[in-house]
Amino acid sequence: MVTRMALKLPLVESDSVTVEDGRLLRVGDLAQRTNKTVRALHLYEELGLLRPSERSKGGYRLYGSDAVVRVRWISKLQEMGFSLPDIREVLHEWEGSGSATGAMHRIRALYVQKLEQTREQIQRLNTLKADLESSIAYLDTCEVCDPERLTTA
Repeated sequence: MVTRMALKLPLVESDSVTVEDGRLLRVGDLAQRTNKTVRALHLYEELGLLRPSERSKGGYRLYGSDAVVRVRWISKLQEMGFSLPDIREVLHEWEGSGSATGAMHRIRALYVQKLEQTREQIQRLNTLKADLESSIAYLDTCEVCDPERLTTA
């Protein structure tokens, strides 16, 4: 089992990241490595999800390999249905946690909550699916449809 320090993020599938010679990445390089747009990365910065390690003399944002992991984790959370404000809350709680164990418990609670919401959404979609299948079956059998029967079928 891999343990992470309080400021480190949980592992994601593609967690093997190296920045050659310890060089920092410009925002365009980070965007390319993470398949995000520069604008998306700027938005992440505006929302407090991502911070450059430093700025160059010319004012360019510079990021370390930890930023690649962070952006990939943000993407994974978005795929799971978390909104950017939800992700900001997760990251702030993670970083503000006094211990890795406390952070893991909080993230687990958020995942459990998201799982329950997902189950409820699946139930709603299954109900919608059944309603649509029933309506399609009715429409397949009628030659002259009565509009009132469409809503009561």
